[in-house]
Amino acid sequence: MKPEVLEEQSISMAELKEALKAIKKRDEELSFRATKTEEYLDNFHILKVKEAEELAEAIDKLKIPRFKKEYVDKIVDILPRNDEELKLLLSAYPLTITSENIKKIMKIVEEYLPKKK
Repeated sequence: MKPEVLEEQSISMAELKEALKAIKKRDEELSFRATKTEEYLDNFHILKVKEAEELAEAIDKLKIPRFKKEYVDKIVDILPRNDEELKLLLSAYPLTITSENIKKIMKIVEEYLPKKK
């Protein structure tokens, strides 16, 4: 019997990393694909789940027209450092966003960027 997909939902890399930790704790060992995914995630600066949720919530509060959770998750994952990186990130989606909204998003994202040493 083939499993049926009931719902597709995007999650941030922070949420995925936490889910993998829970699976690893439960099963003591990850599957091959899960191990590869964990290795991939270790190559990125990933916010803690609480920070990622705060950032996503702050972006959602902007109430940008036609701005989906999928776009917010991608911003949380990549943490663009400037307007140009954000525009490039969003260019993959069928979305028109104003410069004003880009600036609003970046103002919020800048608070979560890793500090330079």
